[in-house]
Amino acid sequence: MNCSDGAGKRVAIRFDLRYGGSNAAERRKNAVDLVAFAPDVILAIGSVSLDALLEATRTIPIVFTVVADPVGAGYVESLAQPGGNVTGFMLFDYNLSGKWLELLKEITPGLKRAAVLRESTLPIGIGQFAVIQAVAPLLSVDVHPIGLSDPAEVERGVAAFARNHSDGLVVTAGPSSLRYRDLIIALAAQHKLPTIYYERLWALSGGLISYGPNFVDQHRQAATYVDRILRGDKPADLPVQAPTKYELLINLKTTKELGLTMPPSVLGRADEVIE
Repeated sequence: MNCSDGAGKRVAIRFDLRYGGSNAAERRKNAVDLVAFAPDVILAIGSVSLDALLEATRTIPIVFTVVADPVGAGYVESLAQPGGNVTGFMLFDYNLSGKWLELLKEITPGLKRAAVLRESTLPIGIGQFAVIQAVAPLLSVDVHPIGLSDPAEVERGVAAFARNHSDGLVVTAGPSSLRYRDLIIALAAQHKLPTIYYERLWALSGGLISYGPNFVDQHRQAATYVDRILRGDKPADLPVQAPTKYELLINLKTTKELGLTMPPSVLGRADEVIE
């Protein structure tokens, strides 16, 4: 790809793409292959991709997106001063997870039990569920985890939960929830379970309500960091940034199909309403 630098000089940029892969061995191989090209900077999407890349290099600059708790995971020394060869943009603050249960309670005031679909073995799943557990007693809601190891576990967990006259679902962020997005939305509709999701794509795909960051904007911001690194900035000097705005999307078609009435207080706060 040819483009101009700040002085109007034509420069050539080469892009090499590698997918994370469905298992750790494949991710490591793809990361090693990518590092072998000796690129000037690497964009890593998600924690599992970043893990593989950091095994392969500690010198090539890396800009990450949608990564949860980069300090706790050991990717950076601090948000303000990352140190090392990595910087980027956080998925969100874990405290957002509590807001999901609060919103679910607001749109279903009789909520007493909620299932939480989460990654049971990854820090991102553990962290989100811990916050939801902490908030649940304040809302008088019992929460029950459902694993995401494979589609069968998801189907069994949601079906068993729905049989017990349960009230709603919270779908947390993670690679498996994204992988099984269509299945989860279909199960929520099949069992008539009000469900809140962590990102706008879910509501656009038929989910009831979503509250979270706009990942498209996050990747646009990441492009500015890539540009700065190509111009000479060091990842160690570029602060890790958290989302500054969260979007609330409501799917009114799904609301009607579930027989719900969306409270005016929630509708009034929506950034987008899908008819």
